Amino acid sequence: MRKRFAGASVAHLATAGEDARPHLVPITFVLDGDTLYFAVDAKPKRTTDLKRLKNIAVNSAVAVLVDHYEEDWSKLWWVRVDGTARVVKDHAEVERALDLLADRYRQYRSARPDGPVVAISIDRMSGWSSA
Repeated sequence: MRKRFAGASVAHLATAGEDARPHLVPITFVLDGDTLYFAVDAKPKRTTDLKRLKNIAVNSAVAVLVDHYEEDWSKLWWVRVDGTARVVKDHAEVERALDLLADRYRQYRSARPDGPVVAISIDRMSGWSSA
């Protein structure tokens, strides 16, 4: 599961705020041991006051899903991480996370994210595969 998860280019982050309504967004990410990192990057957004960050501030429980689809359904799979999220405040940890993200995504080498970095401590990993 870890290998499939780590090999995915994009994941989907699920958060919920005080209203308990689910909020789902795609993210780029990197795994570092039992921690998943993502950063708010420079891609255009309607606001910098992002719902995902507001939700994490009031409810740190999150889920992150990666999946693989093909017309040949014998090759389908998904992996989900359940964890506890926090906005990273420590400058050294922010820089390490950004370095790891830049190593993984060439776009971050020329446009390093300047938004908050979020760390998700992985509590549980689950998945399914048709094979």
